[in-house]
This record gives sequence, C-alpha cells and structure tokens, in this order.
Amino acid sequence: MPTMRKYLFSAGFALLVAATSVSMTVMTPPAFASEIKYVVNNIPITSGDIAHRAAFLKLQRKKGDAAQEMIDQTLRLAEARRLGIRISDAQVDAAYQRFATSNKMQLSQLDGVMEKSGVSRDHFKEFIRAQMAWNQALSARYRSGEGGSVTEQDAVRRMLDKGGAKPSATEYMLQQVIFVVPKAERGATLAKRKREADAMRARFNGCATTREFAKGLIDVTVRDLGRVLAPQLPPDWAEQIKATKVGGATVTRETDRGVEFIGICSSREVSDDKTAQMVFQSEGSSDKAADDLSKKYVDELKAKAKIVKR
Repeated sequence: MPTMRKYLFSAGFALLVAATSVSMTVMTPPAFASEIKYVVNNIPITSGDIAHRAAFLKLQRKKGDAAQEMIDQTLRLAEARRLGIRISDAQVDAAYQRFATSNKMQLSQLDGVMEKSGVSRDHFKEFIRAQMAWNQALSARYRSGEGGSVTEQDAVRRMLDKGGAKPSATEYMLQQVIFVVPKAERGATLAKRKREADAMRARFNGCATTREFAKGLIDVTVRDLGRVLAPQLPPDWAEQIKATKVGGATVTRETDRGVEFIGICSSREVSDDKTAQMVFQSEGSSDKAADDLSKKYVDELKAKAKIVKR
C-alpha cells in the first residue's frame, strides 16, 4: 500500500516546508499557562498542548481547530498503543533529523524555529510520533480489507487497459540482524549494543557472511526474511531498504527488541500475476482514499471515546 503510506508520511513531514523559509521573522511566543482543558479516555489535554498546536497551525499558515486536532491526535496515539504499535524516541529523533536535513537546516536551526514560533521541539516531535504510529495503524486497517482489494479480474482488466503490459516491482531478498536487548537491561546496555550493531553493520558486505560475523557475539539473531516485493515492505523500513544498495545494510535502529538493521542480499525486477495484482492494489489507493479511511477510523474512535471538557 505504498500510495497511502507516502500520503500519510508527506502529510506528517512536509507541513513546515513553506514556514521554514520565513522562520527568521517569527515573533517570540508568549509563555503558555497549562491547565487541563479536556480529558480523552482518561488522558488529559492541557491548555499548553492546545496553544502549541495553535502555534503549529499558524506556522503552517493553515486553518484548523487546535483543540480538535489535539483530541484527534490523542485518540490516534491511544489506538496505536492498543494495537501494540510503539514508536521509539530514536525513531522520532531520526525523523526529526531527516526533516531538518530535507529543509537544509541544522538541528539547532530547526529547534530555534520550533521555539520562536511557540510550537516547541517536544510538541513537534510528539506530532511526528503520532503521525508515524497512525501511519502503521491505518496501514494495518487497510490490509485487513477496509481499503478494498483488487481481484485477479480487476488486475486483468487494468492490464488490458494498459495494452496488456504487466506492471513490475522490485523484489528484495532481505536479512534481519537483531542485537537483542532485554527490557530489564535496556537502560544499562542499549548504548553499548548500538555500538556493537553499528560496528557489525560497517563490516556487512553481503548476506553470505553475516552468521560468521555473528558467531562471536552474544545475543545476536540473524533471520533470513526471504523474498519481499516492494509494496510488501514494512512501512517503518521501506524507505531505508529502497535507498540501500545490494550487499549493503540499512542504518541501525532501536526497536522494542533491541537494535536492528536489515541487509539487502539481492534485488531484481519481477513481473507476474501476483506482482500485477499487488501493484494495482497499491495504485488503487489514492490520497483521497487514504484521507477518507483516516477520517472514518477517527470518527469511529470518537464515537466510542469518553471526551470530557473541563
């Protein structure tokens, strides 16, 4: 479902592109008082939260109801947690760094824009976390059939419309390397394990030698993931996998299991009936379809939620 993932990712991270160009003229924000204004399923939303979101909307030059946006974000994050989706601080920090880089800014400059505008770095990072988590929750909803499916007959019809040509997709052979960090030891050993994972990744030169490298290391798991088509790549890994050359490995990431990276064993372009069906499935997911599905999902959460205004 690449189109939907791309749409949600863009919606989350392309919002400040115009705003950053005028960042030097942003006025110093007033100090925000903080008192509870709403309680959503026992989760408080403060006046400070709402003020930060109002500043965020202003920075985007976008109209909207800041309080309603915070209610929606709270519902989305709670639903993602219910589904077992956890976005680590490391993932959020990496996304924040990518945003700064894509806008040709140093982190200190982006921090400055956030603070001077009244948004705050922490508020923007929590927005990023919510977008990433909701992306995964919505992808899971779509895969469950909510977004509709392309039948073999649909795929044949679309191929005929295109002159009989089957679409192609990249097929990857992947290998996952996990430096396991037990939850109880995370605080004490995570940094050390990340250094070990970074060192192994630097030596990675193809999937054939991975297990040999891992032999002398403690609590390292190597998994052959087999063949995976591009539309099937996990949303949180897809961008890095596509950007990595064959024989290389993605950057390491902190996850609930520990520290991980994925090796790209091989890749090739394939075109068959299964590929055609999957590609057409992804093409059928338009921006409007993603927006409609997201709105429907949030409306359902609201209908079941207990929202108290203070």
